Amino acid sequence: MVDELARTDAVGQAELVRSGQLSPRELVDAAIARIEQLDPELNAVIHPTFDKAQAAADSPDLPDGPFRGVPMLIKDLWPATAGDPHHLGVKALKAANHIGEVDANIVTSYRRAGFVIVGRTNTPELGLMATTEPQSHGPTRNPWNTDHGAGGSSGGASAAVASGMIPAANASDGGGSIRIPAAMCGLVGLKPSRGRVSMGPAQDEWSQSVQHVVSHTMRDTAAILDVSCGRFPGDGVVAPGPDRPYIDEVGAEVGKLRIGFMVDSGRAEVHPEVAEGVRAAAALLESLGHSVEEAHPPVIDRLGEVTASFSAVWAAGAVRQLERLGEMLGREVGPDDVEPGTWMMAQRGRDVSGADVVKAQEAQHVFRRDMASWWAEGWDLLLTPTTAEPPPVIGDVSSRPDEPYRGMQRSVPFAVYTSMFNTTGQPAISLPLGRTSAGLPIGTQLVADYGREDLLIRIGAQLEAEVRWADTRAPLHL
Repeated sequence: MVDELARTDAVGQAELVRSGQLSPRELVDAAIARIEQLDPELNAVIHPTFDKAQAAADSPDLPDGPFRGVPMLIKDLWPATAGDPHHLGVKALKAANHIGEVDANIVTSYRRAGFVIVGRTNTPELGLMATTEPQSHGPTRNPWNTDHGAGGSSGGASAAVASGMIPAANASDGGGSIRIPAAMCGLVGLKPSRGRVSMGPAQDEWSQSVQHVVSHTMRDTAAILDVSCGRFPGDGVVAPGPDRPYIDEVGAEVGKLRIGFMVDSGRAEVHPEVAEGVRAAAALLESLGHSVEEAHPPVIDRLGEVTASFSAVWAAGAVRQLERLGEMLGREVGPDDVEPGTWMMAQRGRDVSGADVVKAQEAQHVFRRDMASWWAEGWDLLLTPTTAEPPPVIGDVSSRPDEPYRGMQRSVPFAVYTSMFNTTGQPAISLPLGRTSAGLPIGTQLVADYGREDLLIRIGAQLEAEVRWADTRAPLHL
């Protein structure tokens, strides 16, 4: 049953509980067994909370929600789980054994839905890299080939799901951090619209970041969004509600869509097999009856401008992040508390003035409106690579003592197609439509207009029925 559950998605596992075939405790124990077997090689789950999970599964107070008893992992970044280690990939927080004080709003939503939290997953320091190789906890390895990384910053979550430890795991995306590791690990990774999911209490909805999950199936992606979307008191942005539950979009009529596709953004060299994957996806969509042509929003040709503004905001944000770390530690943070790249970014951020930040935000507002005009002209979707390169080997993207900025510079090809839609707030999804000649996953990204997750779920389900990506699992999988 442990092996069988490794291939059963979250919706399927929940049905086993509802039908009385398995108990919540049996689901949780099976997940624990898989984590204990697989994690020593992958290093995905850095804070197991097995005793608490078993107690929650046995409790008569376990909510009778749609995912009652299904195990869930939380990314060890900003969403805290009360009473559990909370390190954000930071050496100093690990050394201090920092503990989360309250559940994040997303965690509250998961618990209400009946999910049982079994642990927290590895993430790069402050989620700043496109790889998950923090000095604090070591690298997470890709279950498709353990010589390669799992992507970042939700690399621990993606490795855990791709290997079958659990069916879906919490992930967050501030520049591509759901979509990048989903692409590298052969998973579905939906970045929702800004304001779709509450970011409180630690973050605000107007930031670049959003929360959701990585999963194997479109129905998990949709059904988990149904239980995690919605407003909490004080939320700064609330996306317009869907016309019906997202799960109802899976298998729904898609119609004929007008889809533009872009292979090369001009900002990073695209690997030939990645480019081939996008063209193959375009051909598949055309064979399904959609109108597909090589076209993209003209504002993307000015991507360099917004990239500079994005960098300015991130650098200034790094200063504040170190201040917040100091508040969490109860002392001032020094260069030995964080990795050299993080420290250098914060020092650079100290040279960014308040006027610079406002100017950068203005540039982002213009970029967002110009981007939206393309969809207003009658386009339904944009198709791009998720990343410009396939999964890199461990160590290739991380910083080095003599090259503190190397990790951020090497992250650019992996975020060049994703980060612009964190700026605009649009929903975007990475789908596992191909693999390299070496057998590594390649993700393909589809982007919709703001608030149109329903359309992404519909088209994703249509492609899933053709490709059946969940039938093929990573070599390191039960």
